[in-house]
Amino acid sequence: MVLKVLSALDAAKIQLYHFKAIIIAGMGLFTDAYDLFCIPPIMKLIGRIYYLDHHNSDKCSVMPKETQYKTTPTAVVSTLVSIALLGTAVGQLVFGRLGDRAGRRRVYGLSLGMMVLSSLACGFSICKTRNCVLVSLGFFRFLLGVGIGGDYPLSAAIMSEFANKKTRGAFIAAVFSMQGLGILASSIVTMVVCRIFEVSSNEPKSETPDEADIAWRLILMMGAVPAALTYYWRMMMPETARYTALVEQNVVQAAIDMKKVLDVPMSEIAEDSPIRLKPPAPPHPSYPLLSKRFLRRHGVDLFCCAATWFLVDVVFYSSNLLQSQIYHRFIKDNNDVNGYKLAFKVARFQAILAISSTIPGYWVTVYFIDRIGRVKIQMLGFLFMALVYFAIGIPYKYYWSDNIGVGFMALYSLSFFFSNFGPNTTTFIAPAELFPARFRSTCHGIAGAVGKVGAIIGTIGFFWASRNEKDSGKPNPVRMTVALVILGVVCLGGLVQTYFLTRETMGRSLEDNEIYEDELIYDT
Repeated sequence: MVLKVLSALDAAKIQLYHFKAIIIAGMGLFTDAYDLFCIPPIMKLIGRIYYLDHHNSDKCSVMPKETQYKTTPTAVVSTLVSIALLGTAVGQLVFGRLGDRAGRRRVYGLSLGMMVLSSLACGFSICKTRNCVLVSLGFFRFLLGVGIGGDYPLSAAIMSEFANKKTRGAFIAAVFSMQGLGILASSIVTMVVCRIFEVSSNEPKSETPDEADIAWRLILMMGAVPAALTYYWRMMMPETARYTALVEQNVVQAAIDMKKVLDVPMSEIAEDSPIRLKPPAPPHPSYPLLSKRFLRRHGVDLFCCAATWFLVDVVFYSSNLLQSQIYHRFIKDNNDVNGYKLAFKVARFQAILAISSTIPGYWVTVYFIDRIGRVKIQMLGFLFMALVYFAIGIPYKYYWSDNIGVGFMALYSLSFFFSNFGPNTTTFIAPAELFPARFRSTCHGIAGAVGKVGAIIGTIGFFWASRNEKDSGKPNPVRMTVALVILGVVCLGGLVQTYFLTRETMGRSLEDNEIYEDELIYDT
């Protein structure tokens, strides 16, 4: 017998609260993307402020200031990104487990609060010396990553448990699509801040004034604003009815909580007769996480979710970092351009890419996810991503290394489109649907943490591939060819795994994965 409150959730019509939940749950993903994509222009500003060619200035003390600028080393950029990713992996594991043990709502505000405070702390990175600034920035970005990581499993579990069966995929995808808005917001904020500081500066147009040290800090701190605005609403959210009924085994409270947020008559969600728990509700599930019984029932699903997330993050984060090698073809990092203009141009480049490929990819997924299914979209995305990387990578040494133009950018944009209309979104959705309520948040956290390990590997691999040739300043074409072809092969690996091992969840109730007959006996 299926509980009436759960059947009502599966059949509930789309209501205003569903869209409110998308905004509330999506702010963590919004902040994640904001903080990731504001780093490239910020690194340009930091390079102009803290990286000066002191060797040249010693040789010629009268040399104009603008000729002494250097750029932030790729190793520093990759390290800062990797530190945040490591924090994200830790947050996914810790908060994912807490979400199942203490409840989604009880720890949901904690992860958001950590994001807000860490974003502000990044802007207040102590000291004015280069090493001290970078170390403190790295520390606070690690804490920011922990908060962001905690938001992944909690947001996915909450949205999946509030949604109905028919449009559940679209709602979870809509939460994840907030990343696209976060990317766009980071670019807009960066452009606005840089333009304001540039206009108000009294320094020569070719120099980067001291106030630029405030500009990059302000950009980072602005990422805390959207998350802070949703903190109250997040704290007011009730616990999900599925968690209350199936994990806490309080069916009456589940019906009361559902009635608070969804316009459903109580007669449709309240049980007709009392429910007796037999035996009394255990403090722990009938079989523990990662036990033989768990692995027999859910081991393949957990492996699939973790492995596909690992593979797509290797590719996705490598592609993001590849942008820095494309910038110099369209954005000349000359010393006669001040840091404000340079950061503005990088942010504008990111905004154009987000509008033309990244954001459309998210919303095409929202439209099709409950029409053609998760597995087909994931396979389609992996296939076209592989084709794009082969098209870029195989002829890179002989053609693209000297001809990065419209053709290259069109293919590069397609890689982002099919990443989001593909595995980057579906790997977020699958763990929220494949596992029982008592393991849902934990398993999502495990899969996401494994994915972030792949992201760290991708950033390290990118650092190897992007090492410049001594004379030209361009990335070594042989290394780039190898790296891009490897990314294509990784995508084919994801395609094969999806085809043979991934289960489709479209149209299925979340309770198809619940084994609660051993714990609940319904007495009439």
